[in-house]
Amino acid sequence: MSDREFTLVRVFDAPRELVFQAWLDPDQLTEWAGPHGFSTPRDSIVVEPRVGGRYDSVMVADTDGTTYPSVGVFREIVEPERLVFTWGDPTGDGNVANESVATVTFADTEEGKTTMTFHLLASGPLSPEDGAREGWGQTFERLETLLSASHRH
Repeated sequence: MSDREFTLVRVFDAPRELVFQAWLDPDQLTEWAGPHGFSTPRDSIVVEPRVGGRYDSVMVADTDGTTYPSVGVFREIVEPERLVFTWGDPTGDGNVANESVATVTFADTEEGKTTMTFHLLASGPLSPEDGAREGWGQTFERLETLLSASHRH
C-alpha cells in the first residue's frame, strides 16, 4: 500500500511570526486545534518547542465527550519558516507505525500576509475517507478566525 499524503495551502491575514507562534502557544492552540465540533482543553496541550520535544493534545467531541489523544514529536523547528513534527492520528489505534509526519511552512507573501503550506504524509494503508484532510481543513478555518480576531486588536 502506498503512503497517503495531502497538502493544504492557506493564506492568513497576519504576519508569519504570528502564524508560526499560533502552532507553539498552548493558549492559542486551545482556541483553534481540532475540527468543528471538537475542543482541545488547554490543560491537555503539551508543547516543547525544540527538536525531540513533545507535541501532545487531546481533542474532545462536543457532542458526547469522547476523547481523541494525539501525540507527536518535533523533528525540525526553523522559526518562523518551518515546523516538522510527527502526528499520531487521534482516530487511529495509537500504533507508532501509523504516525504521520506533518510539515508546515510559512512564507511571507504580500504585505502582512502569510501563506501557510501544510503537508501530511501518512503511512498506509488508511482509508482516504478517514477525514484527516477535512479535519485539518476545518482546523485551519478556526486558526484563520483566531488570527483575524487577534490581528484586528
